[in-house]
Amino acid sequence: MAKINIKIEGVSYQVEEGLTILEAARECGYEIPSLCSFNHGECSLASCRVCLVEATGARGLVASCVYPVAEGMEIKISSPKAAAARRLSVELLLSNHSLNCQQCEKNGHCELLYVAQITGAREGKFLGAKTPVSYDDLTPSLVRDTSKCILCGRCVARCQNAHGTGILGFEKRGFNTIVAPAAERSFGETPCILCGQCVSVCPTGALSEKSEIDKVDAAMQAGKHVVVQTAPAVRAALGEEFGLPIGTAVTGKMVAALKRLGFAKVYDTNFGADLTIMEEATELLGRIKNGGVLPMITSCSPGWVNYAEYYYGDQLDHLSSCKSPHQMQGAIIKSYYAEKNNIDPKDIFVVSIMPCTAKKFEKERPEMEAEGLRDVDAVLTTRELAKLIKRSGINFNKLPDEEFDQDIMGEYTGAGVIFGATGGVMEAALRTAHYVLTGKEHEAIKFEAVRGMDGLKEAEININGNVLKVAVASGMRNAKVLMDQIRDGKSPYAFIEIMGCPGGCVNGGGQPYVKPMFLPNEDTNILDTFKQKRAQALYSEDERQTLRQSHHNTQVQALYKEFLGEPNSHKAHELLHTHYHSRERFPEK
Repeated sequence: MAKINIKIEGVSYQVEEGLTILEAARECGYEIPSLCSFNHGECSLASCRVCLVEATGARGLVASCVYPVAEGMEIKISSPKAAAARRLSVELLLSNHSLNCQQCEKNGHCELLYVAQITGAREGKFLGAKTPVSYDDLTPSLVRDTSKCILCGRCVARCQNAHGTGILGFEKRGFNTIVAPAAERSFGETPCILCGQCVSVCPTGALSEKSEIDKVDAAMQAGKHVVVQTAPAVRAALGEEFGLPIGTAVTGKMVAALKRLGFAKVYDTNFGADLTIMEEATELLGRIKNGGVLPMITSCSPGWVNYAEYYYGDQLDHLSSCKSPHQMQGAIIKSYYAEKNNIDPKDIFVVSIMPCTAKKFEKERPEMEAEGLRDVDAVLTTRELAKLIKRSGINFNKLPDEEFDQDIMGEYTGAGVIFGATGGVMEAALRTAHYVLTGKEHEAIKFEAVRGMDGLKEAEININGNVLKVAVASGMRNAKVLMDQIRDGKSPYAFIEIMGCPGGCVNGGGQPYVKPMFLPNEDTNILDTFKQKRAQALYSEDERQTLRQSHHNTQVQALYKEFLGEPNSHKAHELLHTHYHSRERFPEK
C-alpha cells in the first residue's frame, strides 16, 4: 500500500495510506486515549468521543478511531483544546455511570477508569438524572448491568462477528438507550449461546460472568468432600492474571495453588478428555461401520450445543451423544471414585475450573445428572480461580511446581491437553481412531492440517486405503457454513469438530481479559496473536508427554476394566452420554 506523509505533534512520519489517525498514531509511538473497539478488532461506532484530536483539513475535532489520515495532515494530540475535549467526553460518560468500583467485577480491568485517570476526568462534574437501569442475572452464566454500560457497541459487534446471531443491540432511543437483547429480554429468553465473548470485550462491568465462588465456599464450610478439576485451556492463561507473559503454561503452580486452597483432590480434566476420546472415537467408528448418521459432530463445547439446539434442531442426530469431558469426569468422580474411596456420592462436591461461561449453564442441564445427583456442582472461570488465589494471599509466582493427584484419574495424555485449542479434539480423536481401525499408530502424531486459528479447516486422512474427510470450525459463523451443507445434503465429511468460541477454549469467555492498556510488556499486535500463544502452550505440553494418544492412558484402561466394561457399553452410556433437544429461540415471557 502507498505511503503518505503526516505530522504528529510537529514531527514528520510516513504511514500507510488508509489507516485511521488512531492506527497511524500507534504505529508512530503515540497512544491516544480511547475506548473504541479498535482495541479488539471490532468495528468502531465512534460513539464515546474519547479519542478526539485536532487535524488539519477537518472541521473541528475528529474521532481518531474512524477519521482517516491524508497526505500532509498535521495532527495535534496534546493541544489544550483536544485534551479538554477528551476530558469532557469521559466526564459525560461518568455522569451516567454507576460508580461502585469496589464492588465491580471489572475492578482492575476497567477501561473507563483507565481513561478517566489518563484524561484527568473528574467524578461528579455533571450531576443529574441517569438512564433507567436494566439488570439481568437470570441465566447461570451471564450478568448484564446497564448502569455500567457506556454504549460503545463492542459486545454488539463481537456477538455478530463471532456468531452472526446478533443477540445484543441498541434498545430504546435518546437518553433511554441501552444495550440489551431484543425487546429487553433476558439472555435466558433468547437464543444466546452463553459463550461470554461479549464479556471478554466489554470495557466496563456492564457484562460479567455469574460468580459461583460463594457455592464453593459454602461446600467447604459444610464439610463436603470437595474435588476440583481443571480444563486444559486454564493452564495456558491463568498466569496472565499474575503478570506472566501470554502463552506461559502454569500447570504446576496452578496445581500447587489449588492444593493450598483446601480442595480434597486436585485432578486434571485431561483425564476426562482422554475418556471422551475413547467414547467418541468408538461412537464414530460404529457409525461408519453400521451406516449411522454422518457426519458425526463433536459435543464438547456447550456454546456450540446451545447453538445447535436453537438453530439446527432438525439436525441434532449428527451430534455425538458424548457428554463434555468435565461432565464425564464429574460423573466418574461421583460413581467410580466414590466407590473406590467408600464415600457417599451425596457428600462429594465437584468443582470444575473452566475457560468457559457456557459451562455454568451446561452443568445445570437436566440431562447432566445420575440418580438425582449433578455430575458437577459448581463451575468457576479462569478469572474466578485467580480471584480465589488472590484473596487467599497466595503468592502465585513463588509457588513450586506440583503434580495433580495421581490416584484413579491422575494420568492424562498429550491428546487430552490439546482439547483446549480449535482442532485439538479432532486431532486427539484421529490419533485413536487410526489405531483402533488399523492396530497401528499413525506415523505422524501431529495432524498439522487441523491446527491453526483459521475459523474453518478441512483435512483428509487415509486409513487402510479409506479416505476420511474431516472439518473443523470455531465460532458459529463458521459452524453455520458446515451445518447448512449438512441440512442441504451436501456435506462431504465423516467427522466435524465445532467449538463455540473463535480459536477454541483458549479464547473462552471465562479466560483472562486481553486489554493492551493493561499489558504494556506484550507485543503491540497481541490482539492478533494471543490465541496462538495460548494454543502453543498446550501443544508444547502435548509434546512433553510420554503418552500422547488417549488409548494409552492406563488409568482410563483400568476404569473400563474395573467399572465401565468397554467404550460405549450400557454403563458408559448411563454415565457418560446424553441427548439433545430442539429449543425455541424466543419462548413466551
